[in-house]
Amino acid sequence: MSASPNRKPPLDRNVRAFARGLRQSSTEAEQLLWKRLRNRRLGGYKFRRQHPIPPYYLDFYCEAAKLAVELDGGQHNTEDGRAHDEIRTNFLASNGILVLRFWNDVVLTETDAVLEAIHNALTAR
Repeated sequence: MSASPNRKPPLDRNVRAFARGLRQSSTEAEQLLWKRLRNRRLGGYKFRRQHPIPPYYLDFYCEAAKLAVELDGGQHNTEDGRAHDEIRTNFLASNGILVLRFWNDVVLTETDAVLEAIHNALTAR
């Protein structure tokens, strides 16, 4: 029996377990945004949480639009953090994925503006 050409191979057990652990230890900002993105609540678009795109895990990912949403805390506001984020963003862009980044505190205090920015990016793609 051959595999369906539209079906992806299953993820490695360790990758799935690590993604599950990330979902279980999500930040307050991630929990809030997930409540607003899950079950196609934003414009009917399906999002996944802690979605693996090896070697990275994306906080939120909409495969249909090839859109990643990353929430950043203070560790990203260092020289090393910014350099790592730039490498990561360039890798994802080379795979056709647009990355939107928001600070955790912005998600918590300006949730509707964040959702509007995400929706605008989704509809533009």
